[in-house]
This record gives sequence, structure tokens and C-alpha cells, in this order.
Amino acid sequence: MRYFKIKANTLTQYISKYWSQYKSRLLFKYAASYIVMFLVPLTVVTIFIYENAAYNLRSEIERANLNQLTQVKLTIDGHMSDLYEIASRISYDEHLTPYMMSDPYHSREGINTLASYTANSSIVEQLFLYYHDRNEIYSYEGMTSPSTLFNRVYKYHNWSSASLMKALNESDAPLIRPAEPVSIYSREEALLTLLIPIKPNDPYPYGAVMFLLKEAKLTGLMDTILNQYKGNSYILSPTGEVLTSNTNGTSLSSEALADIAQLETGIHSIRLDGEAQSVVAVKSTENGWSYATTMPTYQFFESVVHIKTLIMLVFAIAALTGIVAAIILARRQYHPIKNLIDFARLQTGGRDETLKVRNEWEWITQTFRDYKARIHWQTPFVRNQCLMLLLKHGKPNDPEIERMIKETGLEPPDAGGAYFSAVLSWDSPPEDESGQPDHMLHLELLSQLSFPELGVQVYGVEFSVRDRFALMVLLPDQSPEQQEVTINRLFGDIRAMLQEQTDTLPHIGVGTIYPSLSKINQSFIEASTALDYRKPGEPAITFFDQLQNEQAVSQETFWLSKKTILKLEQSLKQGNEPLAQSMLAGMVQEIKQESLSVPILRLICFDILNTILRVAADLGMQGVFGRVPALTSFDTLEEFESKLAMLAGEVCRQVNHQTETSQPSLINDLVAYVDQNYADYTLSLEHIALRFSVSTSYLSRSFKEKTGMNFTHYIWLLRMNEVKRLLVSTNDPLQIIIERVGYLDAPNFIRKFKKDSGLTPGQFRKQHCQSNTPSY
Repeated sequence: MRYFKIKANTLTQYISKYWSQYKSRLLFKYAASYIVMFLVPLTVVTIFIYENAAYNLRSEIERANLNQLTQVKLTIDGHMSDLYEIASRISYDEHLTPYMMSDPYHSREGINTLASYTANSSIVEQLFLYYHDRNEIYSYEGMTSPSTLFNRVYKYHNWSSASLMKALNESDAPLIRPAEPVSIYSREEALLTLLIPIKPNDPYPYGAVMFLLKEAKLTGLMDTILNQYKGNSYILSPTGEVLTSNTNGTSLSSEALADIAQLETGIHSIRLDGEAQSVVAVKSTENGWSYATTMPTYQFFESVVHIKTLIMLVFAIAALTGIVAAIILARRQYHPIKNLIDFARLQTGGRDETLKVRNEWEWITQTFRDYKARIHWQTPFVRNQCLMLLLKHGKPNDPEIERMIKETGLEPPDAGGAYFSAVLSWDSPPEDESGQPDHMLHLELLSQLSFPELGVQVYGVEFSVRDRFALMVLLPDQSPEQQEVTINRLFGDIRAMLQEQTDTLPHIGVGTIYPSLSKINQSFIEASTALDYRKPGEPAITFFDQLQNEQAVSQETFWLSKKTILKLEQSLKQGNEPLAQSMLAGMVQEIKQESLSVPILRLICFDILNTILRVAADLGMQGVFGRVPALTSFDTLEEFESKLAMLAGEVCRQVNHQTETSQPSLINDLVAYVDQNYADYTLSLEHIALRFSVSTSYLSRSFKEKTGMNFTHYIWLLRMNEVKRLLVSTNDPLQIIIERVGYLDAPNFIRKFKKDSGLTPGQFRKQHCQSNTPSY
């Protein structure tokens, strides 16, 4: 998928680069048509509407604003009436008397009762109950002291705690404070404060109810009813003090706001702060508050013209004109479209025909033809990547990679026949004009070969800097004798072709034939081993299966086969830890089945140990030789096997480390891939290791060094954060959200979510939707 995205971007850049080369009548006709279709109707209709209907539209909009503002007044007055009603009910509630709240047992019922009163109003952020001259204040969250509450939890910036306590103790009439900043723990909110003495209208109140109202809720309520009004909106006290406001432009001075507070209900055109303003005012008869919206006159006219006229009338006229013009122009542009159809027919018929470029449509046709050719050019590169993956790791258990292997032809659809690997090496490789080895010549000759008369397919790839090429050979379904004949003829033809083209013959190492593609990596290791242990002299073919026959060992004495030792050594050099561990286990098991004397047994064991140490020395692992006394000291074969397995693992990891650390940007690509695909439920450490051709141990270690956490925990955090975001921002069911992030076991996810966050997903959604402050 990434490959096709890259090619699409390349095509876009190619079109942009050469677009300026065309001076097309077609392009000029398009431009002129769109100017006629849109510019002329837009200008005529705008002038006509502005001169004949602007003032009428203004009156209609102002009346609509008046009606909406009246609705704002009714809604907010209703909420304020509810607050006075709540205060009255609290004063008569038997659970909330000073005596009941002083009792430790009954105070719990009183706090629960406060919670129900708090929930009765949607604009209340918090409700507090205070009794005069007492050091306790109550809310639905419990009881605390006023000094703690107002010095640590709710800290007013412009209202000292002493003044606040004085208001709580001495107020005998409702008191409303305008919106002001209040620090609530570590965050800051703009809150209105309403104090209502209890009992209301009683000349000798015994306490007070304190309501904290979020300014954002009141302004949000106004914005909702005013339907995206672009001017300023205010709620003013009878003295002209701003209780709350929502300004979308320049704020008015306090003198101008005092003038607005004196206006009667209606629509007014007045000058405020030296500027003509359109003011809509509504006065409440219940509390004397004034609700007002203001907008500069010039801005009002601009809104009328652009919002109503341009969007509605010009859009309708321009759309109709555009449809008619598009139909006319479509008939004239049928010929280029026909070329695209002809191009599709040419592709179906298999003809390759180059058209003379005369306009953009024909040019696009030719460009897409080139694009298709480029896709075919890229096929060998994709095949080489899959081939390297097969030779190093075998056939992966990954549906996407298996599909790529089949599409590139590395595995035939019928899945019949057999597979083996061969490795070619030159003592003196052919050189180019600069005297450097000509790897491109080898790649061109050996990348893909077909021998129809033998029924054989050969795919090759350069896999190291030592002038070596690896071949994967697909044999037909034959008997072992016929396969031997086919292989001899195959390599005879390959050697003849190479000698004809390059005048040099390679050494060839041939691995074991396997009936399945899944073991091609073992055949590759065996071929490398055969090549490393070839006979000196003339270039020849060395078969891995024949190495054992070259041993000069008496048949009466048991020794591990040379083929087994060589295969172990090659698996270590390749860094293939699973195969090396499997080889060691097989060797020890083979030794256990023989009745050997202790000296012979230790000699055989030291032979295995020497093989591993020789590879470690080649890698520069000098530290392991200091552990030789410990490695050679063992009482049982099981103990010896455990020590060898640990040493072999260190060697393989060192090989992989030396290979993988040559790619510093690899881990960044791995993390970026995880960030993009974390919602894929099939994502795993093994899947990514196969995709990027690295070992799982290296991936796990490097991933933790990069991110500071292991792979599983990183995936879990990505998924949990996305679930939190979806819980707050959407109303989708929990099951759908969990599946969307790639987690199929919903009950297990809920348990882990609660363990990490302390809340179930449902509780998290309810809490953060109420507070409107998502944290994830």
C-alpha cells in the first residue's frame, strides 16, 4: 500500500512539473467560461440586492435577533428562578437544618440531599450550604472548613476570603457577583457567584446558599439561542455592571454599557464610544437584568450582504449558470474523453501505441501509460525484498507478505514441486570501466531466469558485499533421480551463460532440496556452508549433502557429522538463533543415544564448543573467552546444553546487532508504523519483525530504548488514549469503540481500563462529558 502511495505522489509531481509547458486553448476556454459564469452574475446580483433589499433584510434580522434575545431572557430568568426555588426548598428541608447537619449520622443524609439539589440545575457548577458563625460548609462532596475551601480549592482572584465570609454571614438579601476568575486546584475558571440567604425574604436569616455558575454555560446558552450571532452579547445588572459577556469584536467601555442598561426593550441605533451601533435590548422584570446584543452598523450591513445575499442568491444563480455552461462545454470536450476510452481499449487489446501529445487530455493519457510502465519496472525490487525475507527467515505467517510472494511469482499458484537455494561467488568478478566489480551485470543476468525445457524457474538477489548472489530455484515435481539430472543440467546452462557474458565462472554452493517454501532459509544456510567449505582450485559446484562424505573418520567410532557442525556454524554466522538452538538440541540428543566413554564424550562436546567460540572470535567477542573454564566445566549433558544455548544466543544477537545497527533510522520507521497501525488487531511484535526483516529480540530491545516502554505496553497506551478520546468526543457504543481500536475482547479491555484509570469506560465518559474537560 505504501508503495502505491509513493508512486501516486510521483505522478502528481510529474504532472505539476510539465503542466506549465502547455499553452492550451482548452485551458483558456475553461478559465474564460468560469469567469463569465461566476463573475458577471455575482457582480450584478450583489449590486441589485444591496440597493433594493439590504434595509428590509436588516429589519427582518433585527426582529429575529429581538425574538431570540427575548428567548435568552426567558430561559436564563427561568434558570435563576429555579435557583431561588432550590434555596427556598433547602431552607425548609428537614434534612438540612443546622441541627441535623451537626449530627454525624444524619449529616450524611443531608449531603446526599445537597447532591440531588445540585443536579436539579444544568447551569450550577457547585452548590454550598453555610450556617452563620460556624466553621463548616457543606456540598454534595462532603463537609470542609470555609478557610480550606476558599484558600485552597476555590480561590477567588478579586474577592478575599475575609470579604467572602463576611458576605456569607451578613447578607440578608440575594447577592450576585459578576463572572470573575477563580482558581480551582490547578485550573482556572470564570464563575458567577450567587448568594441567597436562608430563609429567603426572612429579615433574620440563619445561613446562606452559595451557587457557583460557569460563565461558559451561560454564554454557551446565549450562543445557542442567538444562532452564531457575530456581534457582542451582554447580561447587565441594573447598575450597568457586566455579569457575563461574549465579545466577538471590540469591547465597549463601562460608560457605554451603563447606557445600554438603561435602554428599554426594543431595537436601537445609537452611538457608543463614538461609533454607530445596532443594539437589541431586552429588560427582565423579575430581577432588573438587561440582555443586550451590539454590532457596529458597518459590520451589520456586511453580514447582511455576505451571509444572506452572496451565500443564498449568488450560490443558486451561479450553480444554475454553471450547470448549463458545464453541459455545453462537456459536448465540446467529448473528444479528449474518447481518447481515454480508446486508451483503455488499447490496454485491453495489448497494443503499445504512442500518441502525439496535443492537449492536456492526451498528455494525461500518455502519462498514465508511462506510470503503468514504471509499476512494472518496480516489480523486481519488490520481488528482491520478498526473496531476501524468504532466504533469511523462511516463509512468514503473514497474509500480506504471503500475497506479495505469490504476486511476484516466487511461489506458483499450484504450490507443487520443490525448492532449494544456491549461492554463487566469484574469485575475480567482472569489472566495469572504472575497475570496480560490476554487480549490476550479475544482477541483470541472475535476477530472473526461466528454463522452460527443464520446467525450472530461478530468482536471484545480491545479498552481501562479498560478490555473492543467492538463487532460489523452483523445481518441477519429479523423482529424486530426475531432480539430480535437472539440477546438473540447470547449473551447466547457468555456467555456460555466465562464461559467455562475463568470461568468468563462479563457485556454486547448493543447499538441500525441500518440498516446502517454508524451509528455503535452511537451504540458503546450507548453500552458504557448502560454498565456504568448497575445495580449492577450479570453480566447481559443491553440494551440501556431499560434505559429510568427505570426512576421514572411522565408521567404528561415533562422531557428529561434519554436515551438522557446518550447518551449526553457518546458522550462527547468519544470526539465525532458532535454527542454531534447534541444531544444538539435536546434537545433544544424538550424543545421548550413543554409549560413549567419558574422554570421547568430552572431546565431542568440546568440538561443538570450539565451533561456537570460533564464530565468536570472528565477531570480535573477546569477552566470552574469559568464561571458557566455566563453559568446559559440566557434570551432565543437560548442563552443557544449557551453557551452549546461552552462548549461541549471545553470538546470534551480536550478529544481528552488527547488521541492524547499520540502519539508524530503522527504529524510527518501526515506531511510525506502529503509530499508524495500532488499531490493527493482528499487529504483533512478530508481524513487524517480519515486515522490516529484523529479529524480534532486536526489535523488542530497540523499541524499549526508543520509547521507554515495551512493545505491548506502548500499543495498550495508544489504544486506551484513543478510546478515551472517542468516549468524550462521540456517542458511539462502547463495543464499537473498543473494536475500532483493534481490541476484540471487550470484557478484558474494560477490566484493564478500570485498573489503569480507576474508572470503567462508562464512568469515564459520564465524568468527562459532565465536566467538559477531557483528559487523555
